[in-house]
Amino acid sequence: SISIVAFGNERDGFSEDGQQPSLIWSYLGRSALISQIDSSLSASHVGNQVFIEYQAYAFGNVRLMVHDCSVWDMFDSDWYTSCRLIGGADIIVIKYWVNDKTSFQELKDNYVPMLKKALNHCSAPVIISAVGARKNGVPCTCPLCNSDRRSCVTTSEGVQLAKELGATYLELHTLNDFYIQKYFGGVLEYFMIQSLNQKSSKKMKKRKKTQKCHRVQPPQLEQPEKMPILKGEASHYNADLHNLLCCCQCADVAFYSEDLSTAVQAHKIILCSVSHLFMLLFGMKSLSDTHDASIMQLAQNLFAVEAGDPFPLSSRGVPPCVLPVRVVVKDSVFCSCLPDILHFIYSGRFLLRTALATHFLLSHEGISLFYQFIFQLNTVKDCKSHQIKWLNSTSLRLFFNTPVLADVIFKIQGATVPAHRAVLVAHCKVMAAMFNGNYLEANSILVPVYGVSKDTFLSFLEYLYTDSCCPASILQAMSLLICAEMYQVMRLQHICELYIITQLQSMPSRELASTSLSIVSLVKKAKFHNSDCLSTWLLHFIATNYLIFSQKPEFQELSVEERSFVEMHRWPSNLYLKQLADYRNYIHSQKCRCTVM
Repeated sequence: SISIVAFGNERDGFSEDGQQPSLIWSYLGRSALISQIDSSLSASHVGNQVFIEYQAYAFGNVRLMVHDCSVWDMFDSDWYTSCRLIGGADIIVIKYWVNDKTSFQELKDNYVPMLKKALNHCSAPVIISAVGARKNGVPCTCPLCNSDRRSCVTTSEGVQLAKELGATYLELHTLNDFYIQKYFGGVLEYFMIQSLNQKSSKKMKKRKKTQKCHRVQPPQLEQPEKMPILKGEASHYNADLHNLLCCCQCADVAFYSEDLSTAVQAHKIILCSVSHLFMLLFGMKSLSDTHDASIMQLAQNLFAVEAGDPFPLSSRGVPPCVLPVRVVVKDSVFCSCLPDILHFIYSGRFLLRTALATHFLLSHEGISLFYQFIFQLNTVKDCKSHQIKWLNSTSLRLFFNTPVLADVIFKIQGATVPAHRAVLVAHCKVMAAMFNGNYLEANSILVPVYGVSKDTFLSFLEYLYTDSCCPASILQAMSLLICAEMYQVMRLQHICELYIITQLQSMPSRELASTSLSIVSLVKKAKFHNSDCLSTWLLHFIATNYLIFSQKPEFQELSVEERSFVEMHRWPSNLYLKQLADYRNYIHSQKCRCTVM
């Protein structure tokens, strides 16, 4: 249906209402597109005004609902009804008689602002029809002439009103067939067709939206379960070295006072890794290897290396063929603070007892030079504020896989690997027990190694020396994990676990499908070597990539328990795959195709 609302009086005075038909009624009676006009007019009284309603059918089955009000006073008497009619209108027609200047002026001054306010909430097109022939001819354009104050409404005034309301302006000089059917009727029918198209489009969108709401939706794929998170273990490298100093295992240096009353044990490998002074003292370097003669002078002033029976104290972990060295500390002040200095060397923590003692010791020429040569610390402020990043892990790297100061040699796969007991005992509990217990290795220089390859064992030793590890592949990381489990180095085991997880997570699906790496084999090895966190993560990984791994032959190697775990946590789930198959069958069914057509 189409609703047309008309306002205004296009007749020549109220006295002729009975003789002269209205503009809308004339169109309905003369247009060939209009049928079944309801001639029983009904008048609705709104206040004291008459509102005429009638209906007809256009284009065969489109109902036209016409509301025609000949006076404007209804905007004053019932503003709510006026706004409701304008808001529900599809087309609005404003009419006036061109020879009734007073009514037009009243419309322009009093009701046009009200119309603008009502039209702000309405998108219906507006037609302004100026009906009748002007009686006083062509108006004068002279600004000094009074002829513009005549009783007729000029064309320019009508056009200006149309601009204010955004309307289409029509002049109908008479209500004959041409002006009614061709002129006014053509414009009205254009807007009627536009209104029908808009309503049809809205109806189609609503229907599509309704169909979309009732259409069978594809199943929603949930996110896979979150896999367990493996946390790394903090490094205790410096703490291990400090414990080595405290327990005196594998000590091969004894510092004595001049009266031989006190002794402090240490390790040549640790001392030489931090200072060239100790290298010169223990014969690792000659005077020709250094460009600073003051280092040798300082070593001679502070220390004296003595031969003979150097160790009245017991030294565990040192084989009989490796003789510890006795060093006499000549300077009594230096000897008194030697335990704190060794603590500093091993742990990186400055442990001088008081600020006064610190100032005194650093003001002592020998100790001050000693600290300068080792740590580049010149003042008390340096000792207190200098944030020491302990570099034993870097300096000990220089002695990795070298025979210098080596006191043990590992024989593996027909090759030999030199090492240092102090480093091994500090960072590996299994080797600490092996070199300090009643075992053959405790008194032997040559120690055979079985069950691990040379490359893997070298990577393991490199971690003990440097506190870092960088496997080249997942398989190498798994081999290193097995070696770490064999020697009970738990932090290295966790590092290898994290490396394997990181590498697998970064693999795209295509690479996972084509790789020759057996994830099931990794699961078996992780379980056998007590890496429960890694084995559980790998099973979750297989379950999350179920569609890839279930197609591989190795999938059949999973145990019943492992297969049950994977099936329980698989992604996508069996329920989703069933729902997806049902949805695809529905989409490709004959019923669905007919609906689309």
